[in-house]
Amino acid sequence: MRAIFVQIKCEMGQAYRVAREAADTITEMSELFSTSGQYDLIGKFYLDAEQDIGLFVTEKIQTLPGVKDTYTLIAFNAFGGATKR
Repeated sequence: MRAIFVQIKCEMGQAYRVAREAADTITEMSELFSTSGQYDLIGKFYLDAEQDIGLFVTEKIQTLPGVKDTYTLIAFNAFGGATKR
């Protein structure tokens, strides 16, 4: 499995609707957060090693009603650390 992160820009007023639809329909989604800045949402998705990233993004994310734009980041390694308070 490999992780990708996709930033999602939504049509005005559609971020929560897009988030609900993604949560209900995209099984590869691990987490989805609302964000401030240029994009409204950022999602973490786990894909099988042989799964085509471009096809996944264009067919499963960009086709969600209310999605205006996406920006995809491919993760290479995950690092952990101690939780500090």
